[in-house]
Amino acid sequence: MTRPPVPPFTEADALAKVQAAEDAWNTRDPARVALAYTPDSLWRNRDTFVTGRQEIERFLTEKWARELDYALRKELWAFGDDRIAVRFQYEWRESSGRWWRSYGNELWEFDGEGLMRRREASINDVPITEADRRIHGPRPPAEHGIPFPLA
Repeated sequence: MTRPPVPPFTEADALAKVQAAEDAWNTRDPARVALAYTPDSLWRNRDTFVTGRQEIERFLTEKWARELDYALRKELWAFGDDRIAVRFQYEWRESSGRWWRSYGNELWEFDGEGLMRRREASINDVPITEADRRIHGPRPPAEHGIPFPLA
């Protein structure tokens, strides 16, 4: 299975890959998202280590059961031949109604077919009020590529 764009990446390719990842994660569909990774993909997500599509799908199912109303923004930070670095923010709420904004950085490595074979994510959570929210669902196409504020 090929997942264009494929390495080596140009800046346009890297931007497209980041937007495609943002769009997919905003579906909150674990099976769809897992297809972007190699069958033996390696992840570090915070303090959790995950291997393979089945574990990725299970991890995401559990994540989105906890992180309600999840909405994500990703931004290209840097890229190389087969690697991309992104920064991201997402907002979500607990079942109790408490809102959070999660800030993070990811390092991605791709195989020759454009599937991600390695993902390392560092993430910090900041409590916010519902009035502080600025991410309300998937990004409209008119806002693709617009940087988001740091804080």
